[in-house]
Amino acid sequence: MCRHLGWLGADVTVSSLVLDPPCGLRVQSYAPRRQKHGLLNADGWGVGFFDGASGGPRRWRSQAPLWGDVSFDSVAPALRSRCVVAAVRSATVGMPIDASATAPFTDGRWLLSHNGVVDRAVLPATSRAESICDSALLAAAIFDRGLDALGETITEIAAADPAARLNILAADGARLLATTWGDTLSILRRPDGVVLASEPYDNDSGWEDVPDRHLVEVTATGVALTPLDRSEGYR
Repeated sequence: MCRHLGWLGADVTVSSLVLDPPCGLRVQSYAPRRQKHGLLNADGWGVGFFDGASGGPRRWRSQAPLWGDVSFDSVAPALRSRCVVAAVRSATVGMPIDASATAPFTDGRWLLSHNGVVDRAVLPATSRAESICDSALLAAAIFDRGLDALGETITEIAAADPAARLNILAADGARLLATTWGDTLSILRRPDGVVLASEPYDNDSGWEDVPDRHLVEVTATGVALTPLDRSEGYR
């Protein structure tokens, strides 16, 4: 139950992806257009990006609503990256509301966001989760298995919890990976890169909706979609 966005492409400002678009994540924190579950995303926000100097991921997370964070508003135009993962959060009932429970999560190499809900009882025990919330535990399970097995991990967890919604967005600086399982995701192929987002951040006619139960991979060579439910056929 959140909205998230990923970018892979040319060096751009975080502000141009998250704050500046007319229906960007800041607006989606209080007025999402396609959200199926919940009305607001006021339980925190997070932005992760890959630093060109170190090559590793850096994060800025908060438990406060994005729309009221004046300090981030002033700094975001100065933050630049070729790869970004950002999210605004609507916490699952009963889950903690603090920065450590807010995406993106990291294993030191990948940044990962979860849009959805999952029964914590079906997730394997782990000591590396950043929080006790369902999304953090799910992220830890995915990190333990490895992102190359993302599709398999999601289908196995969905089989264990048929009510789960498992939209994942992950990046390592050179790749974006995403799944659709129970919620929306759209692609915008720009001349300077690719955006994956829970919902379009503007009314550009180039946005494409990703079918449910698919794995998306974005690299420097293009975008590939693979069905996670083999009965749906390939696109």
